[in-house]
Amino acid sequence: MSGTLLRLACTAAMAAATLAPTPATAAPDPTPTPTPTSTAAPGPPPASLAYLLTDLQQLYRKAEQATEAYNATEEKLKKQRTETDRLNHALARARLSLHDSRSEVGRLARQQYQSSTDISPYVHLLLARDPQHAIDQGHVIGRIARERAATINRLTGAERKADDLARKARKALDQQLTLTERRKKEQDQVVKRLHDVEDLLASLSRDQLAALSAFETSGITKAQKKFMASGALSSARRPSAEGDRALRYVVGQLGKPYEWGAEGPKSYDCSGLTSQAWAEAGAPIPRTSQEQWKRLKRIPLAELRPGDLVVYFPEATHVALYLGDGMVVQAPRPGAKVKVSPIAANPLLGAVRPDPSGKPLRRYAPPKLPKGATDGSDSGYDGYAAPAPDSSAR
Repeated sequence: MSGTLLRLACTAAMAAATLAPTPATAAPDPTPTPTPTSTAAPGPPPASLAYLLTDLQQLYRKAEQATEAYNATEEKLKKQRTETDRLNHALARARLSLHDSRSEVGRLARQQYQSSTDISPYVHLLLARDPQHAIDQGHVIGRIARERAATINRLTGAERKADDLARKARKALDQQLTLTERRKKEQDQVVKRLHDVEDLLASLSRDQLAALSAFETSGITKAQKKFMASGALSSARRPSAEGDRALRYVVGQLGKPYEWGAEGPKSYDCSGLTSQAWAEAGAPIPRTSQEQWKRLKRIPLAELRPGDLVVYFPEATHVALYLGDGMVVQAPRPGAKVKVSPIAANPLLGAVRPDPSGKPLRRYAPPKLPKGATDGSDSGYDGYAAPAPDSSAR
Protein backbone atom coordinates (compact mmCIF):
# COMPACT_ATOMS: atom_id res chain seq x y z
CA MET A 1 0.00 0.00 0.00
CA SER A 2 1.34 3.40 -0.94
CA GLY A 3 2.06 6.04 1.69
CA THR A 4 -0.87 8.12 0.46
CA LEU A 5 -3.32 5.26 0.64
CA LEU A 6 -1.98 4.22 4.05
CA ARG A 7 -2.63 7.74 5.34
CA LEU A 8 -6.07 7.69 3.77
CA ALA A 9 -6.85 4.35 5.38
CA CYS A 10 -5.87 5.77 8.74
CA THR A 11 -8.08 8.78 8.09
CA ALA A 12 -10.98 6.52 7.14
CA ALA A 13 -10.44 4.48 10.29
CA MET A 14 -10.50 7.65 12.37
CA ALA A 15 -13.71 8.75 10.67
CA ALA A 16 -15.19 5.30 11.22
CA ALA A 17 -14.37 5.48 14.92
CA THR A 18 -16.07 8.84 15.25
CA LEU A 19 -19.10 7.59 13.34
CA ALA A 20 -19.57 4.54 15.59
CA PRO A 21 -22.21 4.70 18.37
CA THR A 22 -20.88 5.59 21.82
CA PRO A 23 -20.38 2.48 24.01
CA ALA A 24 -22.69 2.10 27.01
CA THR A 25 -19.76 2.17 29.45
CA ALA A 26 -18.50 5.52 28.23
CA ALA A 27 -18.18 8.29 30.81
CA PRO A 28 -21.12 10.70 30.72
CA ASP A 29 -20.60 14.09 29.13
CA PRO A 30 -20.88 16.73 31.84
CA THR A 31 -22.27 19.21 29.31
CA PRO A 32 -26.04 18.89 28.87
CA THR A 33 -27.05 17.93 25.34
CA PRO A 34 -30.41 18.22 23.57
CA THR A 35 -32.53 15.13 23.31
CA PRO A 36 -31.81 13.52 19.92
CA THR A 37 -34.65 13.61 17.43
CA SER A 38 -33.50 10.54 15.51
CA THR A 39 -31.68 7.28 16.06
CA ALA A 40 -28.99 8.05 13.45
CA ALA A 41 -25.40 7.82 14.64
CA PRO A 42 -23.77 11.19 15.30
CA GLY A 43 -21.54 12.50 12.56
CA PRO A 44 -17.77 12.76 12.90
CA PRO A 45 -16.13 16.00 13.96
CA PRO A 46 -15.76 18.53 11.11
CA ALA A 47 -11.97 18.33 11.38
CA SER A 48 -12.02 14.60 10.55
CA LEU A 49 -14.40 15.12 7.63
CA ALA A 50 -12.37 18.04 6.33
CA TYR A 51 -9.23 15.92 6.41
CA LEU A 52 -10.92 13.01 4.65
CA LEU A 53 -12.59 15.26 2.07
CA THR A 54 -9.28 17.00 1.33
CA ASP A 55 -7.60 13.67 0.68
CA LEU A 56 -10.42 12.49 -1.55
CA GLN A 57 -10.47 15.74 -3.52
CA GLN A 58 -6.71 15.53 -3.99
CA LEU A 59 -7.10 12.04 -5.42
CA TYR A 60 -9.81 13.24 -7.81
CA ARG A 61 -7.59 16.16 -8.80
CA LYS A 62 -4.61 13.91 -9.48
CA ALA A 63 -6.85 11.64 -11.54
CA GLU A 64 -8.05 14.61 -13.57
CA GLN A 65 -4.48 15.86 -14.06
CA ALA A 66 -3.52 12.43 -15.36
CA THR A 67 -6.60 12.39 -17.59
CA GLU A 68 -5.78 15.77 -19.13
CA ALA A 69 -2.16 14.67 -19.73
CA TYR A 70 -3.52 11.56 -21.48
CA ASN A 71 -5.91 13.71 -23.54
CA ALA A 72 -3.06 16.01 -24.62
CA THR A 73 -0.94 13.08 -25.74
CA GLU A 74 -3.92 11.53 -27.52
CA GLU A 75 -4.42 14.75 -29.49
CA LYS A 76 -0.73 14.88 -30.44
CA LEU A 77 -0.90 11.23 -31.47
CA LYS A 78 -3.90 11.88 -33.72
CA LYS A 79 -2.05 14.71 -35.46
CA GLN A 80 1.11 12.62 -35.72
CA ARG A 81 -0.79 9.73 -37.32
CA THR A 82 -2.21 12.15 -39.88
CA GLU A 83 1.26 13.52 -40.62
CA THR A 84 2.75 10.04 -40.87
CA ASP A 85 0.03 8.97 -43.30
CA ARG A 86 0.54 12.14 -45.37
CA LEU A 87 4.28 11.55 -45.62
CA ASN A 88 3.81 7.88 -46.53
CA HIS A 89 1.40 8.81 -49.33
CA ALA A 90 3.77 11.54 -50.56
CA LEU A 91 6.65 9.05 -50.46
CA ALA A 92 4.67 6.54 -52.50
CA ARG A 93 3.91 9.20 -55.12
CA ALA A 94 7.57 10.31 -55.18
CA ARG A 95 8.75 6.74 -55.72
CA LEU A 96 6.27 6.26 -58.55
CA SER A 97 7.47 9.50 -60.14
CA LEU A 98 11.07 8.36 -59.68
CA HIS A 99 10.31 5.08 -61.44
CA ASP A 100 8.69 6.94 -64.35
CA SER A 101 11.66 9.33 -64.63
CA ARG A 102 14.12 6.44 -64.74
CA SER A 103 12.07 4.74 -67.45
CA GLU A 104 12.00 7.99 -69.45
CA VAL A 105 15.79 8.41 -69.16
CA GLY A 106 16.29 4.88 -70.44
CA ARG A 107 13.95 5.44 -73.38
CA LEU A 108 15.70 8.67 -74.39
CA ALA A 109 19.12 7.07 -74.02
CA ARG A 110 18.11 4.25 -76.37
CA GLN A 111 16.66 6.75 -78.83
CA GLN A 112 19.84 8.81 -78.85
CA TYR A 113 22.02 5.74 -79.28
CA GLN A 114 19.95 4.52 -82.23
CA SER A 115 20.08 7.96 -83.87
CA SER A 116 23.78 8.70 -83.33
CA THR A 117 26.87 7.89 -85.51
CA ASP A 118 30.60 8.39 -85.17
CA ILE A 119 30.58 10.93 -88.01
CA SER A 120 30.73 14.61 -87.10
CA PRO A 121 27.41 16.39 -87.69
CA TYR A 122 29.21 18.87 -90.00
CA VAL A 123 30.72 16.09 -92.14
CA HIS A 124 27.39 14.30 -92.14
CA LEU A 125 25.77 17.50 -93.47
CA LEU A 126 28.40 17.92 -96.27
CA LEU A 127 28.06 14.32 -97.41
CA ALA A 128 24.30 14.14 -97.21
CA ARG A 129 22.37 13.83 -100.46
CA ASP A 130 19.51 15.77 -98.83
CA PRO A 131 21.05 18.54 -96.66
CA GLN A 132 17.65 19.68 -95.41
CA HIS A 133 16.87 16.16 -94.14
CA ALA A 134 20.23 16.10 -92.37
CA ILE A 135 19.51 19.43 -90.72
CA ASP A 136 16.08 18.19 -89.60
CA GLN A 137 17.64 15.02 -88.25
CA GLY A 138 20.17 17.08 -86.31
CA HIS A 139 17.40 19.12 -84.78
CA VAL A 140 15.65 15.93 -83.69
CA ILE A 141 18.86 14.62 -82.12
CA GLY A 142 19.38 17.92 -80.33
CA ARG A 143 15.83 17.96 -79.07
CA ILE A 144 16.22 14.41 -77.74
CA ALA A 145 19.44 15.43 -75.99
CA ARG A 146 17.75 18.39 -74.37
CA GLU A 147 14.82 16.25 -73.29
CA ARG A 148 17.23 13.73 -71.83
CA ALA A 149 19.05 16.44 -69.88
CA ALA A 150 15.77 17.79 -68.53
CA THR A 151 14.63 14.30 -67.62
CA ILE A 152 17.91 13.63 -65.82
CA ASN A 153 17.41 16.84 -63.84
CA ARG A 154 13.91 15.73 -62.90
CA LEU A 155 15.28 12.32 -61.98
CA THR A 156 17.91 13.86 -59.74
CA GLY A 157 15.29 16.07 -58.07
CA ALA A 158 12.92 13.12 -57.66
CA GLU A 159 15.67 11.07 -56.03
CA ARG A 160 16.45 13.86 -53.58
CA LYS A 161 12.75 14.35 -52.80
CA ALA A 162 12.20 10.62 -52.28
CA ASP A 163 15.21 10.39 -49.96
CA ASP A 164 14.03 13.44 -48.00
CA LEU A 165 10.48 12.08 -47.70
CA ALA A 166 11.81 8.69 -46.62
CA ARG A 167 13.79 10.31 -43.79
CA LYS A 168 10.80 12.38 -42.71
CA ALA A 169 8.50 9.35 -42.84
CA ARG A 170 10.89 7.34 -40.65
CA LYS A 171 11.15 10.24 -38.19
CA ALA A 172 7.36 10.67 -38.13
CA LEU A 173 6.89 6.97 -37.44
CA ASP A 174 9.44 7.11 -34.61
CA GLN A 175 7.57 10.07 -33.10
CA GLN A 176 4.29 8.18 -33.44
CA LEU A 177 5.73 5.17 -31.63
CA THR A 178 7.11 7.44 -28.88
CA LEU A 179 3.71 9.10 -28.40
CA THR A 180 1.99 5.72 -28.36
CA GLU A 181 4.32 4.57 -25.59
CA ARG A 182 3.77 7.81 -23.65
CA ARG A 183 0.01 7.47 -24.01
CA LYS A 184 0.16 3.94 -22.59
CA LYS A 185 2.12 5.16 -19.54
CA GLU A 186 -0.34 8.01 -19.00
CA GLN A 187 -3.26 5.63 -19.40
CA ASP A 188 -1.75 3.42 -16.70
CA GLN A 189 -1.33 6.50 -14.50
CA VAL A 190 -5.01 7.42 -14.90
CA VAL A 191 -6.07 3.89 -14.02
CA LYS A 192 -3.83 3.92 -10.95
CA ARG A 193 -5.24 7.24 -9.75
CA LEU A 194 -8.80 6.02 -10.23
CA HIS A 195 -8.01 2.82 -8.35
CA ASP A 196 -6.75 4.98 -5.46
CA VAL A 197 -10.10 6.78 -5.41
CA GLU A 198 -11.97 3.50 -5.64
CA ASP A 199 -9.97 1.98 -2.79
CA LEU A 200 -10.67 4.93 -0.52
CA LEU A 201 -14.39 4.98 -1.30
CA ALA A 202 -14.60 1.22 -0.77
CA SER A 203 -13.10 1.65 2.70
CA LEU A 204 -15.97 3.92 3.82
CA SER A 205 -19.36 2.84 5.09
CA ARG A 206 -22.65 4.18 3.80
CA ASP A 207 -22.98 6.41 6.85
CA GLN A 208 -19.48 7.78 6.31
CA LEU A 209 -20.22 8.54 2.69
CA ALA A 210 -23.46 10.28 3.66
CA ALA A 211 -21.64 12.39 6.25
CA LEU A 212 -18.93 13.23 3.74
CA SER A 213 -21.57 14.17 1.18
CA ALA A 214 -23.35 16.51 3.55
CA PHE A 215 -20.06 18.10 4.58
CA GLU A 216 -19.02 18.75 0.98
CA THR A 217 -22.44 20.10 0.06
CA SER A 218 -22.29 22.51 2.97
CA GLY A 219 -18.83 23.69 1.90
CA ILE A 220 -19.93 24.27 -1.70
CA THR A 221 -23.00 26.20 -0.56
CA LYS A 222 -20.89 28.47 1.64
CA ALA A 223 -18.31 29.02 -1.12
CA GLN A 224 -21.04 29.88 -3.62
CA LYS A 225 -22.74 32.38 -1.28
CA LYS A 226 -19.43 34.06 -0.55
CA PHE A 227 -18.54 34.25 -4.25
CA MET A 228 -21.88 35.66 -5.30
CA ALA A 229 -21.80 38.20 -2.46
CA SER A 230 -18.37 39.40 -3.58
CA GLY A 231 -19.80 41.04 -6.70
CA ALA A 232 -17.31 39.23 -8.95
CA LEU A 233 -20.09 38.57 -11.45
CA SER A 234 -21.87 41.40 -13.19
CA SER A 235 -25.47 41.58 -14.31
CA ALA A 236 -26.90 39.05 -16.73
CA ARG A 237 -25.34 39.03 -20.20
CA ARG A 238 -26.53 37.51 -23.46
CA PRO A 239 -24.45 34.88 -25.29
CA SER A 240 -23.28 35.04 -28.87
CA ALA A 241 -24.98 32.84 -31.46
CA GLU A 242 -22.14 30.31 -31.19
CA GLY A 243 -22.17 30.46 -27.40
CA ASP A 244 -25.91 29.83 -27.36
CA ARG A 245 -25.46 26.75 -29.58
CA ALA A 246 -22.64 25.45 -27.35
CA LEU A 247 -24.76 26.02 -24.24
CA ARG A 248 -27.80 24.25 -25.65
CA TYR A 249 -25.57 21.36 -26.63
CA VAL A 250 -24.24 20.83 -23.09
CA VAL A 251 -27.72 21.18 -21.63
CA GLY A 252 -28.72 18.33 -23.94
CA GLN A 253 -25.96 16.18 -22.39
CA LEU A 254 -27.16 16.56 -18.79
CA GLY A 255 -27.33 13.24 -17.00
CA LYS A 256 -24.73 11.49 -19.16
CA PRO A 257 -21.87 9.83 -17.24
CA TYR A 258 -18.36 11.12 -16.75
CA GLU A 259 -15.71 8.94 -18.38
CA TRP A 260 -12.06 9.88 -18.59
CA GLY A 261 -10.85 10.55 -22.12
CA ALA A 262 -14.41 10.55 -23.50
CA GLU A 263 -15.71 13.12 -26.01
CA GLY A 264 -19.29 11.89 -26.36
CA PRO A 265 -21.85 11.23 -27.41
CA LYS A 266 -22.55 8.71 -24.64
CA SER A 267 -20.09 10.00 -22.01
CA TYR A 268 -17.63 12.85 -21.42
CA ASP A 269 -14.78 14.09 -19.34
CA CYS A 270 -14.65 17.79 -18.45
CA SER A 271 -12.77 19.11 -21.49
CA GLY A 272 -14.34 16.53 -23.76
CA LEU A 273 -17.70 18.12 -22.98
CA THR A 274 -16.59 21.73 -23.55
CA SER A 275 -14.58 21.02 -26.69
CA GLN A 276 -17.39 19.00 -28.24
CA ALA A 277 -19.93 21.70 -27.37
CA TRP A 278 -17.98 24.37 -29.22
CA ALA A 279 -17.26 22.03 -32.12
CA GLU A 280 -21.02 21.52 -32.44
CA ALA A 281 -21.40 25.31 -32.30
CA GLY A 282 -19.17 25.62 -35.37
CA ALA A 283 -16.14 27.07 -33.55
CA PRO A 284 -13.68 24.25 -32.72
CA ILE A 285 -11.44 24.79 -29.69
CA PRO A 286 -8.48 22.85 -28.23
CA ARG A 287 -9.27 19.47 -26.70
CA THR A 288 -7.74 19.83 -23.23
CA SER A 289 -8.50 22.25 -20.41
CA GLN A 290 -4.86 23.39 -20.26
CA GLU A 291 -4.84 24.25 -23.97
CA GLN A 292 -8.22 25.94 -23.70
CA TRP A 293 -6.83 28.12 -20.91
CA LYS A 294 -3.59 28.72 -22.79
CA ARG A 295 -4.89 29.47 -26.28
CA LEU A 296 -8.33 31.03 -25.85
CA LYS A 297 -8.93 34.69 -24.98
CA ARG A 298 -9.02 35.26 -21.24
CA ILE A 299 -11.75 37.49 -19.86
CA PRO A 300 -12.55 38.93 -16.42
CA LEU A 301 -15.19 37.05 -14.47
CA ALA A 302 -17.24 40.26 -14.45
CA GLU A 303 -17.62 39.88 -18.24
CA LEU A 304 -18.79 36.27 -18.20
CA ARG A 305 -21.60 35.46 -20.59
CA PRO A 306 -23.35 32.13 -21.22
CA GLY A 307 -21.20 29.84 -23.34
CA ASP A 308 -17.86 31.07 -21.94
CA LEU A 309 -15.55 28.54 -20.29
CA VAL A 310 -14.70 28.64 -16.59
CA VAL A 311 -11.33 27.06 -15.74
CA TYR A 312 -10.37 25.66 -12.33
CA PHE A 313 -7.28 24.87 -10.25
CA PRO A 314 -3.81 26.45 -10.68
CA GLU A 315 -2.84 23.83 -13.29
CA ALA A 316 -6.03 24.46 -15.33
CA THR A 317 -7.00 20.80 -14.99
CA HIS A 318 -10.78 21.26 -14.90
CA VAL A 319 -13.18 23.25 -17.07
CA ALA A 320 -16.93 23.93 -17.24
CA LEU A 321 -19.26 25.90 -19.49
CA TYR A 322 -20.95 28.95 -18.00
CA LEU A 323 -24.74 28.71 -17.90
CA GLY A 324 -25.53 32.08 -16.30
CA ASP A 325 -26.71 33.29 -12.88
CA GLY A 326 -23.56 31.96 -11.24
CA MET A 327 -24.04 28.38 -12.50
CA VAL A 328 -22.04 26.17 -14.86
CA VAL A 329 -22.57 22.90 -16.71
CA GLN A 330 -19.78 20.41 -16.14
CA ALA A 331 -18.71 16.79 -16.28
CA PRO A 332 -17.57 16.80 -12.64
CA ARG A 333 -15.57 13.66 -11.84
CA PRO A 334 -15.48 9.86 -12.11
CA GLY A 335 -18.67 8.28 -10.86
CA ALA A 336 -20.68 11.46 -11.51
CA LYS A 337 -22.85 12.71 -14.36
CA VAL A 338 -22.94 15.87 -16.48
CA LYS A 339 -24.88 18.39 -14.40
CA VAL A 340 -25.49 21.99 -13.42
CA SER A 341 -23.25 23.16 -10.57
CA PRO A 342 -22.42 26.38 -8.73
CA ILE A 343 -19.55 28.26 -10.32
CA ALA A 344 -17.68 28.12 -7.00
CA ALA A 345 -17.89 24.32 -6.69
CA ASN A 346 -14.13 24.20 -7.40
CA PRO A 347 -11.28 26.71 -6.88
CA LEU A 348 -11.56 29.20 -9.75
CA LEU A 349 -8.59 30.02 -11.97
CA GLY A 350 -10.32 32.25 -14.51
CA ALA A 351 -12.45 32.33 -17.64
CA VAL A 352 -11.87 32.21 -21.40
CA ARG A 353 -14.03 33.05 -24.40
CA PRO A 354 -13.87 30.83 -27.51
CA ASP A 355 -15.50 33.49 -29.72
CA PRO A 356 -14.18 36.90 -28.62
CA SER A 357 -15.46 38.54 -31.80
CA GLY A 358 -18.96 37.08 -31.41
CA LYS A 359 -21.71 39.64 -30.93
CA PRO A 360 -24.28 39.11 -28.15
CA LEU A 361 -27.72 38.04 -29.34
CA ARG A 362 -30.32 40.78 -29.38
CA ARG A 363 -32.90 38.43 -27.94
CA TYR A 364 -32.10 35.50 -25.73
CA ALA A 365 -34.18 32.93 -23.89
CA PRO A 366 -32.10 30.61 -21.66
CA PRO A 367 -32.43 26.90 -22.42
CA LYS A 368 -34.98 25.07 -20.31
CA LEU A 369 -33.31 22.74 -17.85
CA PRO A 370 -34.73 19.27 -17.24
CA LYS A 371 -36.23 18.61 -13.84
CA GLY A 372 -33.63 17.68 -11.23
CA ALA A 373 -30.71 19.09 -13.21
CA THR A 374 -29.39 20.79 -10.08
CA ASP A 375 -30.48 18.17 -7.52
CA GLY A 376 -32.91 20.73 -6.13
CA SER A 377 -30.35 22.31 -3.81
CA ASP A 378 -28.17 23.82 -6.54
CA SER A 379 -25.19 22.38 -4.69
CA GLY A 380 -23.76 20.67 -7.71
CA TYR A 381 -23.15 17.64 -5.52
CA ASP A 382 -23.24 14.23 -7.15
CA GLY A 383 -22.41 12.02 -4.22
CA TYR A 384 -19.63 9.49 -4.30
CA ALA A 385 -19.64 6.46 -6.53
CA ALA A 386 -16.77 4.17 -7.35
CA PRO A 387 -15.19 5.13 -10.69
CA ALA A 388 -14.66 2.65 -13.47
CA PRO A 389 -10.93 2.87 -14.25
CA ASP A 390 -10.79 -0.07 -16.64
CA SER A 391 -12.64 1.00 -19.77
CA SER A 392 -12.80 -1.26 -22.78
CA ALA A 393 -13.01 1.87 -24.93
CA ARG A 394 -9.40 2.64 -24.05
